Amino acid sequence: MVFFGAAKNKHTMKVLKFGAGLFEEEQNILRIKDVVEATGGRVIVVVPERQTKALQSAIPGSQVVPPQTCLAGHPEIFTPHSDKIIVPGIIPDGLEVSELTDLEVGAPDYLASLIAASNDAERLEIWTDKDGFMTADPASVKTAYLIKEMSYREAMELCNFGVGLIYSPALFPVNSKGIPTVVKNLFDPDGTGTTICKDSHSGEKAIRGISSIDNVSLITLAGTSMAGVVGVNCRVFTALALERISAFLVCQSASETGISIGVSAKDAYRAKSVLDWTFAREIDNGSLSPVKVKDGLAALSVIGDNMRNTPGIAGQLFATLGRNGISVSAFAQDASESNISFIVDRGQLRKSLNVIHDSFFLSEYQELNLFLCGIGTVGSRLIAQIQSQRQKLMDEHDLKINVVGIARSVKGVFDRDGIDLDNWRERLENGVPLTPARLRDEVTSMNIFNSVFVDCTASADIAALYEDFLKRGISVVAANKIAASSDYSNYKKLKDISRQRGVKYLFETNVGAGLPIIGTINDLRNSGDRILKMEAVVSGTLNFIFNTLSEDIPFSQTVRMAKEQGFSEPDPRMDLSGTDVIRKLVILSREAGYKVNMEDVEANLFIPKSFFDCSLDEFWARLPELDAQFEADRKRLKAEGKRWRFVATNDKGKCSVSLKEIPMQHSFYVLDGSNNIILLTTERYNKHPMLIQGYGAGAEVTAAGVFADIMSIANIR
Repeated sequence: MVFFGAAKNKHTMKVLKFGAGLFEEEQNILRIKDVVEATGGRVIVVVPERQTKALQSAIPGSQVVPPQTCLAGHPEIFTPHSDKIIVPGIIPDGLEVSELTDLEVGAPDYLASLIAASNDAERLEIWTDKDGFMTADPASVKTAYLIKEMSYREAMELCNFGVGLIYSPALFPVNSKGIPTVVKNLFDPDGTGTTICKDSHSGEKAIRGISSIDNVSLITLAGTSMAGVVGVNCRVFTALALERISAFLVCQSASETGISIGVSAKDAYRAKSVLDWTFAREIDNGSLSPVKVKDGLAALSVIGDNMRNTPGIAGQLFATLGRNGISVSAFAQDASESNISFIVDRGQLRKSLNVIHDSFFLSEYQELNLFLCGIGTVGSRLIAQIQSQRQKLMDEHDLKINVVGIARSVKGVFDRDGIDLDNWRERLENGVPLTPARLRDEVTSMNIFNSVFVDCTASADIAALYEDFLKRGISVVAANKIAASSDYSNYKKLKDISRQRGVKYLFETNVGAGLPIIGTINDLRNSGDRILKMEAVVSGTLNFIFNTLSEDIPFSQTVRMAKEQGFSEPDPRMDLSGTDVIRKLVILSREAGYKVNMEDVEANLFIPKSFFDCSLDEFWARLPELDAQFEADRKRLKAEGKRWRFVATNDKGKCSVSLKEIPMQHSFYVLDGSNNIILLTTERYNKHPMLIQGYGAGAEVTAAGVFADIMSIANIR
């Protein structure tokens, strides 16, 4: 190793190093001159050898001095007429250098550090075309920001793992002397830059930054004969070292039956060849398997001194990756606990960087990325609500909602940077043609972190996509009732996948629009209660129809009013047949713990079946035929002090829906407009059932309920 002791004569000075890339444009010489002159005092400037004369000509009174003279630590290198020394960035002959130091790459950095250490410099400045060390690669993580201060240990970890601002061995000389290093941008000389010091106490965040290496390979040597055999690892690393193949990550199980090594993709098959040769005898006799190479990978490293004092970092890291559908091929951590390195598929690199950056609060905001399908009354109101609340959520909850996809039946627009909600209709009009299959491919291929698919359609084809999304780590929020009321096996499969993958499948608005019905049932069951009976009026459409029906407004007109005001489905027969209520009862029953399918529900129609067998146009034409009978029955009910309610019932698993005549003393009697109501009889709420009542239909409240599900995924309370 190079030896450098204390300088014979301490004197205040600074060492500045400028990289070769900064001299590619001639006008940058003047920028460097301005920086050197603005530094003031005694300055040693390390530059590429071929640039020394040009810089000397630009800086009046400067002189070029050989590196050997500066390394001697003599103050006489400065003269009364010159306090600006220019040094060619080459390692002088005869200087003892470690064999582990590759000076073909880092000679100027290393020399500048040696000069600073030898002269007890006030600080070392490394000037580049970057602002300094960033929390992550800004090309992949748009929320990455400057690290203003870090320790030498953290800087070395980042430099050794893909961050090429400084040649990492160059940090050793200045670190040993406790000399701070500042990395600054020549094109923003007044910027803060990054200060690297002996011990940094800046910030309370566990992680300082994330670095990555793209396009790596994993070499695996495995076999039962490796267990307990001394010297296997020595043979592995000796063979790789002789071929000058660097292993940047090593992991081995405690059973010692296999070892995996991360190498650059360009070295992978050379490494395989040399290890196959080294262990040829063991491979031939079957005690070892041939060396395996896994290509198409990327390596990431999570770095921070504060990780040592924060329990659960590794658990949080891998749980976060798992929830986002990211599989880890291998990982390693040393006893210092300041670095966790791991391997993922290359296609998951960008997503991994973003989800870690977001989850460990390195970003200014937690981000949630939404794909919204369906822009009818509910979908369009949801977009408006998101737009109106977006800034408030950023200000009060540090949550940033990005709508990265909007789709309707035949078109879609997708933008990983977020769609401007001021002109989303225009963007959608010029979007790409869509089928359900292409929608699935567009969403999954974006592979974006913390993503949620929001279904505001009534499409079975869209509901069929949920399984693919959940398996890819994409949460699903559905106003669409089809999946949750489909065959029980499919419902259970979706619930199981979401639980296994650590993502959410939420559908609160399937029953009662924005009312907290499903959530309340889940809370009761999860706290140990058992649902014995449910009685519910959950069709806002039918409530509106029967509450509006009067001597002046006949039945047929109330149905038209329900459609025009957005209470009913586009085909109101979905509501009049009770199909929508049956779906809701099935969903509630399943959430209450009962295995129920739609065919298990006893349905009692209150409109002749012939009205459901004809076309929609014929239905509207014939509907007034029912007005006289409904008016006669209405008058009778009024005289008896009763009202119609279409009631869904689950009594210990026996399910039915029917139009009932409700007496004045019943809880269901007073139910205004399109309100919904549900009575829950449980083991705890037995003598006095729990009652939930409120507005249960309409685009605004349904959109608000969908929005509330989205907020629950973000853990916003």
